[in-house]
Amino acid sequence: MKHILLLEDLPEIRAWMRKLVLQVFPDAVISESARIQDAMSLVATQRFHLALIDLGLPDGSGVDVVTKLRDLQPEAQSVIVTIHDDDEHLFPALQAGAFGYILKEQQREQITEQLQRISQGEPPLSPSIARRVMAYFTEKAKPQAANPMPHVSLTDRESEVLLRVAKGYTLPEIGVQLGLSRHTIADYVKQIYRKLNVSSRAEAALEAQRLGLFR
Repeated sequence: MKHILLLEDLPEIRAWMRKLVLQVFPDAVISESARIQDAMSLVATQRFHLALIDLGLPDGSGVDVVTKLRDLQPEAQSVIVTIHDDDEHLFPALQAGAFGYILKEQQREQITEQLQRISQGEPPLSPSIARRVMAYFTEKAKPQAANPMPHVSLTDRESEVLLRVAKGYTLPEIGVQLGLSRHTIADYVKQIYRKLNVSSRAEAALEAQRLGLFR
C-alpha cells in the first residue's frame, strides 16, 4: 500500500492513525484530510491504494468519499475507521463499496493486526462488525430459500473475476492471475456488479456463493 488517504477531522486521532499506518506500511505516502470536500479533491487528482475514512465529518458523511472512490478508483480499497457500530452506519458504508470496517475503540494492537490483513487480501473487520455482517446475510438468505432468485447469466470470464473478488483479491492481483490489465478487470467488476445488482464486495461474495462458484 504505497499511497494512502487518511480522512479524519480530529487532529489527535489523525496523528495516532498515521502512526499506526506507518507501522504497518512504513513506506506509505499518506495524504491527510479533515473534511469531505478536501478528500473529494484529493480523490479527483491523486491515485490511492488505500483510504482510511471516518464517517462523521464536519461537512458530511465519509460514505460519500467511499462512493467517490468506488466510481473513480475502483481498484482502491476503502476502509471505514469509526466509533459507530450500528446497522445504520455499517451497511450504507458496505453498500457504497467499503472493503473493511474498523472500530476506533479497539486496542491499538488489534487495529494494527486488522490493517495487516489488507496486504493478505483479507477485509479488515472488527470482530463485532464481522458478527453483525454474518448475522445480516444469514437472516437475508432465509426467505431466499423459499423464493428462487432470478437467474443471472455471467460469462466464464465474469465468473472467474467474481470468484476472485469474492475471495478478497485486489484488482491488480486478479489482473496478474488472469493476464489482464487492472483497468480491464475494473470494467469486468463494474459489469458484474450491474448484472448482480450489488455494490460491494460483501454482496458480491454472497452472490458468488449463491451461484455456486465456490468449490
